[in-house]
Amino acid sequence: MSTLALLAALATLQTAWIYNEFFWATVLLQKGDKFPVTSSLNNLKGSFFTDYNLLSAGSIIAALPILILFFVLQRQFVSGLTMGSTKG
Repeated sequence: MSTLALLAALATLQTAWIYNEFFWATVLLQKGDKFPVTSSLNNLKGSFFTDYNLLSAGSIIAALPILILFFVLQRQFVSGLTMGSTKG
């Protein structure tokens, strides 16, 4: 059970880290079809007008996979994080 908890915590954190890779995608990628979702949200902002309803809806949709993963692995995630913080 302890290995499952550690792997669940690691998988959740690593998935969130990879999924939110905004900086490197913006710097290194030139084509828009290769951008991650978070970098594509930046393209929804216009020069003179920003549709905040569309930007908010896109942000919520982009956050859903990570939230679903967290809620599915919530018990293992918390026990995996607290396992390394206690002694003995």
